[in-house]
Amino acid sequence: MTTRSPATHLELGAEGESRAARHLVSRGYRIVARNVRAGGVELDLVACRGAMTVFVEVKTRRSTRLGPPELSVDAHKQARLVRGAVAWLAENPRFVHRIRFDVVACEVTTDGSGHESWLIRHIPGAFDAGDDR
Repeated sequence: MTTRSPATHLELGAEGESRAARHLVSRGYRIVARNVRAGGVELDLVACRGAMTVFVEVKTRRSTRLGPPELSVDAHKQARLVRGAVAWLAENPRFVHRIRFDVVACEVTTDGSGHESWLIRHIPGAFDAGDDR
């Protein structure tokens, strides 16, 4: 837990992505790209684990008033991520193996004294390229 002033939206997102990357690395993933643009889409993290290339969308929220962060990865967002992944793989063919789309949800809460607590949830295979959700 840390004490700090509330971060801006962009700072919070960047901190969530850094924590998500560390979380994945601690579980045997290798981060091969961060915040890359492909096909007009920003991909938060591209990771590998064995012969699996994983496209990771990171969602960070301070409040679950609108639901957990992972719920914001709706069908429209999924389609954009698939389009970005296809473009990224076309530019990086050595990573064309099995692919998967994961979501890492980061929830941060702050107590009355300003101490932050982070909850990181990794959802492997959160959606498929062909999902019609």
